[in-house]
Order: sequence, then C-alpha cells, then structure tokens
Amino acid sequence: MRDSSGVTPQDLGFTFEDLVQLAEKHRQIDEHHVTVGGRLCRALPIVEEANARVKEYVEKKDVEAPSGIELWEKIKENARRIKKALGMKEEDWNSFSGQLRFAINSLDELMKVVELPDAAYKDIREVTKHYRMRLTPYYASLIMPGKINDPILVQCVPTREMIDNAGIEIPPVAADHSPARLIDQFYPRVLTIKATNMCAMYCTHCLRIAHIGKKDRIYSREAYREALDYIKQDTLIRDVLITGGDAFILPNDMIRWLLGELDKIDHVRMKRLGTRIPVTSPMRVDEELLDILEESNDIKPLRVVTQVNTAQEITPVSREAFKQISKRVSAVMNQAVLLKGINDTRVKMWKLCETIHEAYIRPYYVFNCSFRNPQFSHLRVPVEVGQDIIESMYGNISGDAIPRYIATAGGKIPLHRTNVVRRENGNIILRKPWSGEEVAYPDADPEVYANDKYAFARYWK
Repeated sequence: MRDSSGVTPQDLGFTFEDLVQLAEKHRQIDEHHVTVGGRLCRALPIVEEANARVKEYVEKKDVEAPSGIELWEKIKENARRIKKALGMKEEDWNSFSGQLRFAINSLDELMKVVELPDAAYKDIREVTKHYRMRLTPYYASLIMPGKINDPILVQCVPTREMIDNAGIEIPPVAADHSPARLIDQFYPRVLTIKATNMCAMYCTHCLRIAHIGKKDRIYSREAYREALDYIKQDTLIRDVLITGGDAFILPNDMIRWLLGELDKIDHVRMKRLGTRIPVTSPMRVDEELLDILEESNDIKPLRVVTQVNTAQEITPVSREAFKQISKRVSAVMNQAVLLKGINDTRVKMWKLCETIHEAYIRPYYVFNCSFRNPQFSHLRVPVEVGQDIIESMYGNISGDAIPRYIATAGGKIPLHRTNVVRRENGNIILRKPWSGEEVAYPDADPEVYANDKYAFARYWK
C-alpha cells in the first residue's frame, strides 16, 4: 500500500493494522461516523464538483454585474460632477428635500449630467411629452458614463420604444378590484392602500406608467378615512400594504398617522410599506422615520417591501439605509422585476440576490415584466429564460437568497417549473434543477396516510 509519492505506512513507522485502528478511532470520534476514506474519497470530490458549478459565476460576477459598492469610487466621482453641474451644495445632496428639489425632470437638466448621443436626446424630448421623467441626482450618480444600456440609465430615462411600442394598453386588473377609494383588493385577507401617486424617481418599467405622476398628489384625509373605514368593516382583512407611488414619499407625520390608524384596528395583524426610495434617495431614511417604523413594529409586525433590480443599486449608502431599517422592522423584502439587459442572466440575477442578501434584504419575488403595458414590451423577458435563471440558483446560492418567480395576472401566479418528472413504483422521480440529474424519492404510503388511528388516536375508539 503506497501513496502517489511511493511512500508506504512502514516508511512512516506504522503497520497496516495501526492504520486500520487509527481509521476506526477517527470514525468513532467523528460526529457522524464518517471514515477517513469517505471524507477523502467521496466528500471532498463532491465539494470540488459543486465548486466547479459556480466557478464561472465567481469569476464573472464582479465584472458583468458590479455592485454599487464595488463601483463606489466611480460613483463618488460622478456625484462630484453632478453636484457641480446642478449647482448643488453638500447639504442639498445629503438631504431628501435637496434630492427632490434638484431632481432631474427635463431633457435640459438631463443633458447636464448624462452624456448621450444627440439622436438619443432628440428621442427623449419626444418621449417626455407623453411620459414623465424624474430621477434624483443621487440615482443619476449610479449611471456609469459610456456604458451602453447601463442598467441604471435604462430604468430611469425613457427611450424611443415607449412611443414606438404605443398600442392598446390593457386596463389594470386593479380597476376591477377597488371596492373603496385608494383600495386594491385581490385576495380575501390582504389589500393595498395606494396612498400617493408620487415617487422620487419614475421607473421606465412602471406597472402604472400611464396613470402615475401626471400630477403629484397626496390625498385628503377624507380619502384615507374612506379606505380605513372599509378595512374596519371587513374583519377578514389581516394584512395591509401601504404603497403608491412610494410610501416613503409621504411626510413622516402622515406615515405615523396611517400606521397608527391601522394599529388601532384589531383584525389587522400585519402591515407593509412599499418603497423604492432607499435605492433612489437613501437620504430619506432619517432617524424620525426609523423611530416611526420601530414604534409601529412594536405594536404589530411591520415589513418594508422594496424593489432592487440590479446589484449596481446597492451602494454603501443604500446598504446602510437598509441595515438601519432592518433593525426597526420585522423584515425587509425585495420584489425585483425581470428586465432585459438588466438582470436577465444567471450571473446578473445571482449577483443581485447575493448583494441584497448581504444588504439586510430578503429576496422575495421576481416578477415577470408586465404584459399589459406595450410601452415597455422591449424590456420583457421570456418566461422560460426566467425559469432557467431562478431554478439555476437552487443548490448554488443560499436558500433564503432565492426568490419566487411570479407573473401578475389577476393575482400573483408562480412561474416555477415543476421538478416532479414522473412516478415509478411508489417513488417520485425528481429533477435537480441545478444539474438536471434525476433521483428517486419515496412518496408517503397512501394507505398509511389515510389511517387516522395513529399516535395517541390509537388509544381511543
């Protein structure tokens, strides 16, 4: 018995019997009775095989899908240039009011901070006659100059396709599910309060693109009270989402009042706030807002639901905002949208999910981009591509970093492929989504399952 170098146990002063005894001693003291041979000849090769599956991703992720943390020095350089171009002072940049006051709403303002071909500027001027543009100076600083179809640029600056694709927009299903002012209700125990039509930044893929932002509005308390009265009289409702627009655009006193009113309703057990502001203007997350979130969460669980679509949106500043929010609420969850060129590859989506996971956010949903709005049909991704991306995560990244793939079609419908291939001899044949390998999995015995005389029930007639 020799190893690959030709050394025998005898050369090291061991007999074969000594080695057998040592191996058995190792097996006995191991927590799972693993043998030396099992560890060296089976476990380590399995690990190496698993590592090989993610090797390409690890090599490509920071190049193909750099986060805002990795691009931070360039982002700071962009910020200095934008502040100078817009005449912003440091206190303007670091305040939410300053970000809104200097928000880029017109082509003339955009031309000061984003360099594009003249033909692109001409098309943007035409598109913005029909669709409103707004991006904060902070969000503009995330755009990487010279990068064609930069994932930040595509999300915030409207393009020619939005009028070229013009067609019949399918009315939002919500129109059939609004039993009271500001209310959307698709499910028996969950509903949404659309508390404002305002956002700090208008996304080019917005589901409500034709209806939102025509005129900034925070509604009267009478409108909110009608919504709250509806919730009070429907005692089945247990979970309420405050969204818009963007819930964090509301003044702090309004957020405190709305959450307080919901906390007074006994049958409302859970609350959510929908916001994209921590990535578009993280300066909004101030101590007063955090205190409001914590106070409400102490009464009943409060969750913050956000939308991060690319790792590039997570910077040291937005990560800190999410970290502070996560300390004050029961959960921070992400609802990304699958978008062409932005997150539609394994590398980009894996990197997004791992980056937000590390930024105190739970990947929750990935929505297939809406079919109802022809304006952004150029950003839609085939369902099969989305299925491949999401299912490729299983066995390759952390389980709680894997979101569910969803279509919105009168409610949220899961789009995952089934991994149950067939049934054979009482076994279910399963497909491992990360490798395609099929394995037999014994199903529960139907007769045993049907027998209700089990556990303590066997003692009663």
